[in-house]
Amino acid sequence: MKKNILKNILILSLVLLSSINVFAQGNGEKQQSDSTQLRVGVSPGPYGSMVEKALKPYLEKLGYSVEVITFSDWVQPDVALANGEIEANLMQHTVYLEAFSKANNLNLDKIIAVPTAGAGVFSNKYTSLDQLEDGDQIAFASDATNLARSLRILSQHGIITLKENIDPTKASLLDIASNPKNLEFVTLDGAQISRSLDSVEVAIVPGNYAIAAKLDYTKALAIEKLDEGYKNVITVRSEDVNSQLGKDLKDAVESQDFYLAITSKDDIFTSFDKPQWWIDKYGSEN
Repeated sequence: MKKNILKNILILSLVLLSSINVFAQGNGEKQQSDSTQLRVGVSPGPYGSMVEKALKPYLEKLGYSVEVITFSDWVQPDVALANGEIEANLMQHTVYLEAFSKANNLNLDKIIAVPTAGAGVFSNKYTSLDQLEDGDQIAFASDATNLARSLRILSQHGIITLKENIDPTKASLLDIASNPKNLEFVTLDGAQISRSLDSVEVAIVPGNYAIAAKLDYTKALAIEKLDEGYKNVITVRSEDVNSQLGKDLKDAVESQDFYLAITSKDDIFTSFDKPQWWIDKYGSEN
């Protein structure tokens, strides 16, 4: 009797150990699968296409399963990244990333800059900025970094002047020194600006939203020439900057696959402003 009991206990123990081992193996396989998952957040515009065409093929060769997730604004991709809902994003420049991360206490960092479309100045009424009239309305982004960017564009074209001795990357409406034509400034969420063209005289539309709205850059009243801080960057959680993921993302952007996709005459990326590392590596901006 006692032998039978011991035998049954032994059999039960072996079954339990076997079950635990199978579970552990299955769980290990799942973790391994999750480690190669790469969800990249983008906002509307060309950068989802850039991930699909210029980055995804290279990353898939490294074993990643790449999924592009499009968000409707500039806020959600950073929040989702910080929360672990995605592994990287491509939708913002360094100035915005640093300001947003600081304001929201997020541990996010850039990996590398990519070719970027500058903001365009568009109008359904005028063909030149010289045609602006007294009291006209100009729409641009409401977030602090892109508002400052828009003011700088207007200043560069002599539409307004900014106060001396200010940081132009932090300029606000209060930093306007002169507004000779008494222009009215309408601040909107970035995604809404292109839709305002029928109700304002001029709109300064960030590149990604201008392309998403299919605005014709050949008809733009002006096109922004980007400083390095305003070129879009691939962003990850700070803990991943020096990880294998961070290294692989940087290698993907610096790869020949990426170069060939960006310089393809069949795509829009050829006209984008190139980051300094690209110019240093390939010897020219294009």
